[in-house]
Amino acid sequence: MGLTNAYLLRTKNLDAMLRAIRGAQAPDKFTVKFLEQLGFKSTNDRSIIGVLKGLNFIDEAGAPKQRYYEYLDETQYKVILGQAIQDAYADLFKVNSKANELAQTEVKNKLKTLTQGSKGEAVLAKMAMTFTTLCKHATFGAAPVVKKTPDEQAETKEEGKKQADDADEKKHRPMNLSYVINIELPASRDPAVYEALFRALKEHIL
Repeated sequence: MGLTNAYLLRTKNLDAMLRAIRGAQAPDKFTVKFLEQLGFKSTNDRSIIGVLKGLNFIDEAGAPKQRYYEYLDETQYKVILGQAIQDAYADLFKVNSKANELAQTEVKNKLKTLTQGSKGEAVLAKMAMTFTTLCKHATFGAAPVVKKTPDEQAETKEEGKKQADDADEKKHRPMNLSYVINIELPASRDPAVYEALFRALKEHIL
């Protein structure tokens, strides 16, 4: 099912935690110890680890995944988070393509249907609270900018230079024109007719 079960016990520190994550170097593993080093020592804040797993930021062992590194980019972190939310709550977005705009109570009702009564009211409330709070820190509907590596940038630059050189060469290349002339000879047995014709061709065309 495309619906994460992870949720925050409280959301008041979410903004600060997200900013701290972006401001720190990615760890080898995102652990409780690392979270405490970021300044969040409350046991309630530890639930962020499960949420990051649900968002596909870290794997089950806590190691950062590609999406985690992409989120560190200050120019597009909101777009990255928006995509992560859409993936983690895919079933919710299937029910409503603009689920990120729903009120918390509406989200809770949708989640209750999707989980088919397997979650209690308290858990559903926290899941809805986590979703709506995450959405406040994300941008939806925009594609992230795919940044090229230095080697790819150099390759693109070289290809552009080659195309420009080819275009310049074509522009200054001399134009060679050729003509094909088809002449239908008259039916005649008199050699003088053909001699006169070839003499005229030599004088005026060849």
